[in-house]
Amino acid sequence: MAAYVIVDTQLLNAEAYEEYKALAKPIVESYGGVYRVRGGEMQVRESDLWTPSRLVVVEFPSREQAVAFAESPEYAPVAKIRHANAKCTLVIVDGCE
Repeated sequence: MAAYVIVDTQLLNAEAYEEYKALAKPIVESYGGVYRVRGGEMQVRESDLWTPSRLVVVEFPSREQAVAFAESPEYAPVAKIRHANAKCTLVIVDGCE
């Protein structure tokens, strides 16, 4: 079953964040990930619990591959770039059967 990495990102340094995007994409793809949403225009219709800033949705073939990506040694230094230049919430959620 597919799983999704969903990230809400508030950019603190958009220029430096471009480096993160360039480095993260090939790692995501090496774990079978496909970007479905990458910071596109949003229309927030309800926000009782949360108001997103910038959403990224990556589909992985399985939860195991999504977790393996997030915990991978090659992603760890790239994640540090994200942490230094943005505030984020990242969740991994199973898709529907």
